Formats: sequence, C-alpha cells, structure tokens
Amino acid sequence: MKKLSDIGTIKDILSRHGFTFSKSLGQNFLINPSVCPRMAELSGAREGVGVIEVGPGIGGLTTELCSLADKVVAVELDKRLLPVLEETLSEHDNVKVVNDDILKIDLHKLIEEEFQGMDVVVCANLPYYITSPVIMKLLEDRLPICAITVMVQKEAAQRICAEVGSRASGAVTVSVNYYAEPEMLFSVSAGSFMPAPKVDSAVLRLNILKVDDEKKFFKVVKAAFSQRRKTLSNSLASGLSLPKAEVNAILENSSVPLNARAEQLKLEDFANIANNLGD
Repeated sequence: MKKLSDIGTIKDILSRHGFTFSKSLGQNFLINPSVCPRMAELSGAREGVGVIEVGPGIGGLTTELCSLADKVVAVELDKRLLPVLEETLSEHDNVKVVNDDILKIDLHKLIEEEFQGMDVVVCANLPYYITSPVIMKLLEDRLPICAITVMVQKEAAQRICAEVGSRASGAVTVSVNYYAEPEMLFSVSAGSFMPAPKVDSAVLRLNILKVDDEKKFFKVVKAAFSQRRKTLSNSLASGLSLPKAEVNAILENSSVPLNARAEQLKLEDFANIANNLGD
C-alpha cells in the first residue's frame, strides 16, 4: 500500500469506493507526509500501549499508530469509510475499527474489553465542529488514560493552551486545566489537508492529571494558597495542621522543591502532593 498521504493514492481509493467528502462531518484528510508519523510518535504510542483513535478517515494516522502501539481501536462514525479502512488497514493485525459515535460510545467498557493490561492514550484528528464536546467528554468521563493528543483548529489549540487567567484564556481553558496539563506540540498549515480548510490547525497533547481524591486535591490547593507570602512547606503545614517534617517528606516524594511557593506549581504538582498525602 502506498503512503496514505499521497494525493493520487487517496483519490484512487476514494474513487473505487465511491466516497465523497461530507461537509457536515468536517472531513479533511491529511496529505502532508510528515504530520501523521510525528503526531503518532508524540502521542505516547509505543510497545505496551493501546490507542483509541477518533475519526480515522482513510487511515493515514491509524497506520502510523499501528506501527508503534500494541493495539489501536479506531472509532469511526461514517459507515461509508468502513470498506475503505478495511482495504487501507489490511496489512495490520493489531487494529479494530468500531462504527460508532465517540460522543455516545461507552469508552470505559471499550477500554476494559480491548486494552487489558495496557496503558491507554487517545489520538485524533478532530473535526473542528466537535472539538470541545469530544475533548470534554474524554476528560469528564474520567477514563483510565494517560494522555490525549489531538489536532484541532489552531485558534482553539491556542485558547486551550493559554495560561489560566490571561486574556487569551476562556471557559474551555479553565475546564481543560482542571483535568489535564495542555501542551502545544506543533502547527499544521491548511495546505496539509484535502480538501484544504480555511484555517490552520495545531496538534496539542493533554497530559491527564491523576487525582485519586478530588476533595483532598482541593484541600491541598486551598492550604497552599492560604498564606501566599510563605513557602509551600509552611503554608501546607499550617493549612493542613501537619508537622513540617511530614510536609517536607510529602513534597520530596512529589518532586516539589521545599522552598517553592504555591503560585510556582503546576496542577500536576498539586495532584502529586494530594496523591502522596496520607489519610
């Protein structure tokens, strides 16, 4: 099978299957040969890892994920693409295509049935019109996943990755940062797609925050900011009514400097402290 980023190959496959692009589904297939391999590598796909892909399209990104991960489950809404994917993914025995709506499917059940014993990541080239709903479902469902790597409209990526409280931030910024640490990876020009959209895209990764106990998490945050002029060690000792030696041990186990202050910490740091805090 030729590279699935080759325009001639794409047109030939789609023509033989009588496929036409659907504007309502926001279908744009990647034709830049460097994007899918880079995206797959940065997603965390590797040996011992299972991948959920959303909207595989013709299978360009899927193929790259299959070459790195133990298993890939691709969720595709458009049933017209099923015979196309059967052809383009025929060389891979570690992929399963599920014809379903990512916003309705039971992902907890899917992960339990398909990825036992594996770490799981999500990777997707998301249609612009469902970017926020899909991202928030993946986060709010509290799935046992490590990271979400998605390609979205560049403006949306910049807003998600903006610093909370800055002029560039918005409701989605705060919402995403509650569940994950967003990281901008790279930009993708509009000309990298067929058909070409009117705006550029960007790939971002959401590193999921592992919070074992939300009440404990917010208790730590409140205590940390209760005395902003003091070091985190002193603030937590006072706010949590704990011996300073115990607090220092917790900070060391959480890889947080003892002289750090609350405003210097990332959400991941607060999550680690909360997870290391005893009952």
